[in-house]
Amino acid sequence: MKKSTAIIASALMLTSYNASADALGVYAGAQVWNMASEGGHGSTNDHLQYDYSDDVQNSFYIAFEHPIPFLPNVRVAHNEVKTDAGDVIQQNDFNDFIEGRSDIDFTFVDYTLYYEILDNDLVSIDLGATVKDFEGDLLSDGDIGFLDESVDEIIPMLYANVSVGLPLTGLSFVAQGNFLSVDDSTFTDYQVGVAYALIDNLLIDVTLSAGYRVIDLELDDVDDVDADIDFDGAYAGVEFHF
Repeated sequence: MKKSTAIIASALMLTSYNASADALGVYAGAQVWNMASEGGHGSTNDHLQYDYSDDVQNSFYIAFEHPIPFLPNVRVAHNEVKTDAGDVIQQNDFNDFIEGRSDIDFTFVDYTLYYEILDNDLVSIDLGATVKDFEGDLLSDGDIGFLDESVDEIIPMLYANVSVGLPLTGLSFVAQGNFLSVDDSTFTDYQVGVAYALIDNLLIDVTLSAGYRVIDLELDDVDDVDADIDFDGAYAGVEFHF
């Protein structure tokens, strides 16, 4: 998973489907995410587990859709993923307890190109590819000494977004996600939930949403870093369609 893989992502993104948006539109949204964290990280030869705190994270996105055939729609999202662990103990291979603390920042930006494969009043399906601009900082301190580790990667991933509506209710079931597995490293980012069309008129649409989001990150000797951390929790969001 090196920066050169951006070339692979570009090739994936240019794979065209004979589908497009019905009309020009702009979508802007935000979410708050009550994120719990579990797992650990370290250098390739020194991997410890930590008891991370629960934190409220924010994400923002904007998407542009158009009616031009063969050209993909565009979505950009900023995702905050930060947490820390303090006064942590971890049992090592010698059954001793190691005291330490950890701070991680896995904030990343998604750049997505996608096509509307299906779009009607009941079912909407978007497929495409995402490039995650991923810069991870992991700090550890304690009995094991001080570790300052960084991961700087451009990660291409598959993208899917599905919505299934309930007629005459304004409600819909929604699911969205990215997935990539390379060698022994895996990055999964998905969410499932429900959405409600609060306002729907010719000037603006406003949709409220709530559900559950999961990020599963497994790094195996990426920039000399090992990590196996799960982030998950409930989210709530709002989207504006102009």
